[in-house]
Amino acid sequence: MSKPICYSTKAFSTTSATSPLSAAVIERRVPTATDVQIQILYCGVCHSDLHFARNEWHFTEYPAVPGHEIVGRVTTVGSGVTKFKVGDIVGVGCLVDSCRTCPNCRTGLEQFCDNGMVMTYGSMDKHLGTPTLGGYSQSIVVTEDFVLRMPANLNPAAAAPLLCAGITTYSPMRHWKVGPGQKVGIVGLGGLGHMGVKFAKAFGAHVVLFTTSPGKVADGKRLGADEVVVSTDEAQMTAQAGSFDFILDAVSASHDINAYLNLLKRDGNLVLVGAPEKPLPVAAFPLLFRRRSISGSLIGGLPETQEMLDFCGQHNITSDIEMIRMDQINTAYERMLKSDVKYRFVIDMASLT
Repeated sequence: MSKPICYSTKAFSTTSATSPLSAAVIERRVPTATDVQIQILYCGVCHSDLHFARNEWHFTEYPAVPGHEIVGRVTTVGSGVTKFKVGDIVGVGCLVDSCRTCPNCRTGLEQFCDNGMVMTYGSMDKHLGTPTLGGYSQSIVVTEDFVLRMPANLNPAAAAPLLCAGITTYSPMRHWKVGPGQKVGIVGLGGLGHMGVKFAKAFGAHVVLFTTSPGKVADGKRLGADEVVVSTDEAQMTAQAGSFDFILDAVSASHDINAYLNLLKRDGNLVLVGAPEKPLPVAAFPLLFRRRSISGSLIGGLPETQEMLDFCGQHNITSDIEMIRMDQINTAYERMLKSDVKYRFVIDMASLT
């Protein structure tokens, strides 16, 4: 198969695990009949971007361009595109393709594609035969089936993190049917956790935020938590024992997961959406004696991601963000490691000139 015709666009990339991100020029394919070309307006900064840039998951190929919380404007559509037109404001999340034929893809669970989802960065580009390059760039070309409609009433910059942080927290709550009458815990008030609080509240649950930072108590309540528990306070934790239907654990650092298992009711479920670098020890008895469960959840498929965006439009839900310029990304990474952001950085891509 001959290589598609390509065009050049500006980006920020890194050339090694220890190199800073810097200005670069990359190639994108010229849109095919079913492709949408998007001028990227905003790109959220996910902790996964940092893991990927620094090869902490041990699969990064360089040069690497992170970014999978993309909001932009359609500039070109292929001759066969039916869902979008030039000028539409659209989103691209963590996926840009999948096999489309396996049972998971056919049921709208492309994130679990049996033949391997194509991620927005770090996967093999089916068209170019090179690693996919993400949203820290001026434009991107994506097949229309993996492009999402953005609600017109939402601030597009603040909506960008919905494409990862939003769907990562929305999907497990929908799957495990979080709703009125339930007591739901959110562990960690970061990029994921603050979205978890907003969704759990919007679903009608009684929401309890767990944080190690006493300084986040007021902010947790502002975001919608009914209660905020400082998890380092043993008395506060003991008072919550055996009372939760569902706990969403959004912490990616090492922590004591057993402390949260003890908070679940009989048949309660703790879902991991954070990704700690090292395995978390799990004690058997807290699971055995209350028939509790531990689960994991990834992002969502395309239908559920669109459902989430529409829900956010109806309930006016966006991420709390701090806007940065593209040339501030390396500083933003260091601040992110210190949890020095409330609660998601978003890059104004107009600054990439």
